[in-house]
Amino acid sequence: VQSSSAIMVMLVGLVQTQLMTYSQALGVILGAEIGTTVTAQLIAFRLNDYALLIFAAGFCLKILGRKPGYQHAGEALAGFGLLFFGMQLMSEAMIPLRSYTPFIESLHQLKNPLLSVAVGMGFTALIQSSSAFVGIVIVLAQQGVLTLEASIPLMLGSNIGTCVTAAIASIGTFRAARRVSLAQILFNVFSVTFFLCWIPESVTIVRFLSPGAELPRQIANAHTLYNLLMSFAFLPFTPLFGRLVFLLLPDKDEELKLIPKVWHLKKSALNTPSMALSFTRAEMARMNKILGRMLDGAIASFTGTAAPFDSIFPSLPTLQAVKMREEKIDYLETQVTDYLFKIVEQPLSDRESKEAFALMNIVKVQEEIGDIIEVRLLNLLAEKETLKVDLTTQGKKEITELYTNISGEIHLLTEVLREMNPEKAAVLLEQKDHFYQLKQDVEYRHLKRVEDMVAQSKLTHTIHMELMDSLRQIHEYNTSIARAIQTLRPGREDAAGGRER
Repeated sequence: VQSSSAIMVMLVGLVQTQLMTYSQALGVILGAEIGTTVTAQLIAFRLNDYALLIFAAGFCLKILGRKPGYQHAGEALAGFGLLFFGMQLMSEAMIPLRSYTPFIESLHQLKNPLLSVAVGMGFTALIQSSSAFVGIVIVLAQQGVLTLEASIPLMLGSNIGTCVTAAIASIGTFRAARRVSLAQILFNVFSVTFFLCWIPESVTIVRFLSPGAELPRQIANAHTLYNLLMSFAFLPFTPLFGRLVFLLLPDKDEELKLIPKVWHLKKSALNTPSMALSFTRAEMARMNKILGRMLDGAIASFTGTAAPFDSIFPSLPTLQAVKMREEKIDYLETQVTDYLFKIVEQPLSDRESKEAFALMNIVKVQEEIGDIIEVRLLNLLAEKETLKVDLTTQGKKEITELYTNISGEIHLLTEVLREMNPEKAAVLLEQKDHFYQLKQDVEYRHLKRVEDMVAQSKLTHTIHMELMDSLRQIHEYNTSIARAIQTLRPGREDAAGGRER
């Protein structure tokens, strides 16, 4: 991608979503610092006379190419041609600067390396691209405006300035993601500070390594040399550097709670299946409690009784907390399923085997309930907000009736899962007809309002019906969980036996 800034933004996102750890990101940061020097090496080639020809070839390949691979290659080639054409235009535009007295005088001020670093840092922060700034430095050098000695501090400053993009991307993220940005800043500040003391020596080395090269190539080589040396010098100290950044930006207790993690699954218990199953039930009971809180937040948003921020995580708005909990459910479903697969690899009794496979089915159902709340209910809520019409007061009361019934089921199932109590599960199954009777009654009252031409009921009819249907689905999932647990009652057959109406 020829952009360390783009890589850094991706790293911040990956660490934020926990697809990558902070420690893993440190090595990628060093690699990105080296990779971004390729752009300067390309710019140093004097291909200006062929720029439009390269662009035309890329354009034709994009238009005439039948396969996506050819089309993408055409886009890359066209962009490559435009890059050199732009450099040519910029180079020609800067020719008058060679004799422009105010500009020459300002360049004399850049003999101070610290000032040059500050200029490079500030300019790069504004355009948010070190590659672009190094390209400008190379163009100025081509016109004889800058020397190698003056170019190196500007280049060093650009390495610090490019950190702004990742810093902006890390705003509002967890501290683990913000540590990625801080690590890049500290790495570049330390590197630039060290390298500033060796500018005369680095100039000598660059000229020694590329004696016949033109000034633009020497600047590109200096850029590559700096990033290579600093990255490889830091590589052995990456763990130590990572700990330093962690000390500067430690985790907050509240953020640790937001990060999905298992509470009860113990690897040490896998050799004792009965204990491992007990830990699994405890984790699944916790999942059910999380589902209950998700439903609370979603329905409260429908009825207008939701607090602006979550009661447990005050830094999160209510709906954002619902989404955060759904991510927890997805994570826990994966962890619990993996743990159960490890349990069934152990020697099990018939009852333990039945329980393990029943729990596998149940945890999948729990994940489905989370999807209904996060996808269907929140989408319906967004649809209602788009219409800018609220449910009727009576409609809100009726939705609350259905929600109260389902909320009670979820709380009961939390106890059932913790205790693995088939008798309590049977209580929920005995009450399932009550929900359908209540839903039928609520639907009748809503349709009566639509028939009576109540404007709010007509406008929100589709949302109202889909909301009730979503609650019905959650009820049926609750019922299926209770049924799966009831089949484990001593003396009953497996899940294939004992039909439920």
